[in-house]
Amino acid sequence: MPPRTAPPSPAPGLPGVRRGPEHPGLREALRERTYLRTAWPWRAALYLLTSVPLGPATLAVLLLLAVAGSALTVLLIGVPLLLTLALAGIPLAALERRRLRLADPRPLAPAHREPDGTGLASWLRTRLRERATWRELGYAALFAVVLWPLDALAAGTAVLVCAGLLAAPVMLAVNGGAETRVLKIWLVDSYPPAFAALFAGLVLLPLCAYALGAVAAGRAALTRWLLAAPESGPDSRLREMGRSRMRLVDAFEAERRRIERDLHDGAQQRLVALSMTLGLARLESPAEPLAGLLTTAHEEARAALVEIRELIRGIHPQVLTDRGLPAAVEDAADRSPVPVEVALELPDRLPESVETAVYFAVCEGLANVAKHSRADAARVTGGITGGRLVVEVTDDGVGGADSDSGTGLQGVADRLSVLDGRLLVSSPPGGPTVFRLQVPVSPADTRI
Repeated sequence: MPPRTAPPSPAPGLPGVRRGPEHPGLREALRERTYLRTAWPWRAALYLLTSVPLGPATLAVLLLLAVAGSALTVLLIGVPLLLTLALAGIPLAALERRRLRLADPRPLAPAHREPDGTGLASWLRTRLRERATWRELGYAALFAVVLWPLDALAAGTAVLVCAGLLAAPVMLAVNGGAETRVLKIWLVDSYPPAFAALFAGLVLLPLCAYALGAVAAGRAALTRWLLAAPESGPDSRLREMGRSRMRLVDAFEAERRRIERDLHDGAQQRLVALSMTLGLARLESPAEPLAGLLTTAHEEARAALVEIRELIRGIHPQVLTDRGLPAAVEDAADRSPVPVEVALELPDRLPESVETAVYFAVCEGLANVAKHSRADAARVTGGITGGRLVVEVTDDGVGGADSDSGTGLQGVADRLSVLDGRLLVSSPPGGPTVFRLQVPVSPADTRI
């Protein structure tokens, strides 16, 4: 099935500025008229309610580690407890990043970098020197003392008010028609006022759904801001760039050997077979028909040409050079066994290095969709947003992709890191998988 290409849509705002890809979350869903008919109100309530058991547990752990560690410091037993307290925000932050997907499915970049060495000592040294560790500890304290009670108050008030009003006739019937108090405030002694309370609950239900959605969206935005990865310092960026460039050198050498092996074992062998077949055709007796041998030679030549074209496309596709990134991505989508919809909006041509890196990154994403996702459809969207080229490959498959489980995604991340770009992968079990690329560009970098 050929892919469907979405028609370009004009971007609101300043002329010449293209709208980037959108990955809608709760905040965007609140603006839609169909909000109440979707799962977002339930997800908002679940996001707030799951704070209730997690908050007291976090508070108890922090208090226990702080009190016990301080009391036992003189015996040196408290030192490991205080060290554990300093690192207590890391598992909570990891859990909060997963819980954040209930209200905001956009990928959130990991805040921690890889240790410089191996072993527990290197890991501890790296974590204790990172600002992200202390930010997450501060978030844990804020969550344990302030955030979860506010979540419980908002969700509990909305649920109890609506449930109390809706249950007024039932409460009156349970009491045998005698008087009952609705919400411990309103005295009801007959069914007309009880059904009036029921009607009021039905009116308040959508208002409570929107209120819960707004609170959950604000809470998710606060969590994203507090747990976002801090800007890396110059030293760590230089070390990471050095490591990524060394991996790129190895990857390019391995790719060169692969191409050499494929040419030797594939196209060259077919051309040898073609030469031998044509040689046999020349040595055949004129009395015998040559149609079969010539047909075989023709098929061998066609197969060799097809294989050579595929190898050239794998090195650097000509359509990328001639027509740019959108056309090259559409060509890759045409060759995908999974139907792919492309909506890539770029105002001008980008630098060749950016186009090449993003093209091969998208190809890797589509290859993963075809091999592992068991998806029925995929979508490639992209555009310039805030001085960055942002491209997303999204599928409706089973999820579970891990950038650490193979070399393909690591190679994509290395290609982008040379351009000061970033790869973010969000793939919860059950899907959807979002493969997001970000590469900084400036207006001066574009070309006609």
